[in-house]
Amino acid sequence: MQLLSPENFNEYELIDCGDFEKLERFGAYITIRPEPQAVWSKKLSPAEWEKTAHVKFIQKGNNSGEWMKLKQMPDKWQISYQVKSQKSKGSSQLNFKLSLTSFKHVGIFPEQAVNWKYIYDSIQRLTPNPSPPGEGRVKFLNLFAYTGAASLAAKAAGADVTHLDSVKQVVTWARENMEQSGLTDIRWIVEDALKFVKREVKRENKYHGIILDPPAYGIGANGEKWKLEENIQEMIFNVLQLLDEKKHFLILNAYSLGFSSLIIENLLKDFAKDKLETGELFLHSKTSLKLPLGVFGRFRNF
Repeated sequence: MQLLSPENFNEYELIDCGDFEKLERFGAYITIRPEPQAVWSKKLSPAEWEKTAHVKFIQKGNNSGEWMKLKQMPDKWQISYQVKSQKSKGSSQLNFKLSLTSFKHVGIFPEQAVNWKYIYDSIQRLTPNPSPPGEGRVKFLNLFAYTGAASLAAKAAGADVTHLDSVKQVVTWARENMEQSGLTDIRWIVEDALKFVKREVKRENKYHGIILDPPAYGIGANGEKWKLEENIQEMIFNVLQLLDEKKHFLILNAYSLGFSSLIIENLLKDFAKDKLETGELFLHSKTSLKLPLGVFGRFRNF
């Protein structure tokens, strides 16, 4: 089992975490947000947190609430991430619009930068340079795609990208991120992920790369209910049928309290065999704490 954390994400920083909160810097602005995994004590004092932060999320319901500004800052701003490949010395800048939403999120999950790098590197490895005559481009599918960071990484590496999420507003947000990053021609789909995947299996469509980062709970575009423990087996059964037989890679990420990487291993090991990597994603704070933020499984066959 591996423990993976982003490296060289200059515009993001986990400053401290504890007492069910996290203190983070996104570009020039510092936020305080709830964090159910941070069950230990803060290293910095509450006074230091309040003095440092620009804004704090006050939870009102299960995930909803409102932001209380402690210092002047905009409701929307932008940060960037330089994604690099192990194959070449080249890199691409991904730009993200951030916003103070009513659901405590700001539009990006920084721990996922580990996956963006893996996607970018995998697609560059799959892309011949120069491409032989008639050689097709790498096809990439992003399920439960949110605001599209993984889609941007795939597109910047040269893939044909299909981006799917059941919430129209976040798909629009992802399109804005694409435009801010100087990219074009991502295929946008607003639909329930499981329904889409089943139809793709019937159509016999194939993808060289797939990432899925399903929520613990969710509602599809037409009210379809998603529960991770109940639906993940059916989803994986269908997703594995969409992988190109010769060359492919897959990432399964899950953030749910109590969801073990051993579950990921059992779901994927028969297909991935000895190529499967599993573990946890985490963020390392300036105060030397490790904040766990999900389990993953990934493999590639090339």
